[in-house]
Amino acid sequence: MAWEAILWAIFFLMNIGLIAFNLYQIVCLSDLEADYMNPFESSSRINAVVVPEFILHGVLCVLSLLTGHWIMFLFTLPITCYNGSLFLKRQHLIDVTEVFRFLSAEKKYRIIKLGFYLVLFVLVIISWDSESISMGMLFHCNCCSKPYDGSSEGIVTAILLVGCR
Repeated sequence: MAWEAILWAIFFLMNIGLIAFNLYQIVCLSDLEADYMNPFESSSRINAVVVPEFILHGVLCVLSLLTGHWIMFLFTLPITCYNGSLFLKRQHLIDVTEVFRFLSAEKKYRIIKLGFYLVLFVLVIISWDSESISMGMLFHCNCCSKPYDGSSEGIVTAILLVGCR
């Protein structure tokens, strides 16, 4: 169905946003560590994107649950629960006065989360690609624009886009 491909495109864009939020936080912490930024500025920039990141990740988790993508839901659930736990304990924001004491731990936490988001990114791309191939949306013939029908010539023919029948 076409809505499946659209849903995977939405998952893709949400995952790009999560990766961007996380990279921004890592860059801010690296700039703080290299003394290019003062602690107040770094903390305020990171704290401004923490809650939107949590919300975006929560929406991704709930959307995958509501649409029946159980593997993706189970994959995103632990980080969602951890983010919720941090938020409820009010430990999700970086304190300006203690930023240098927890700098190494905060960077490690965000790098691990970035690795998680990159694995999720690969999972989304593979799922989106397999959905597009099964729908015949991805590959078209160069000369007549007919979609690839999954015939016996295999995926190599589809990738090379060799001739019509």
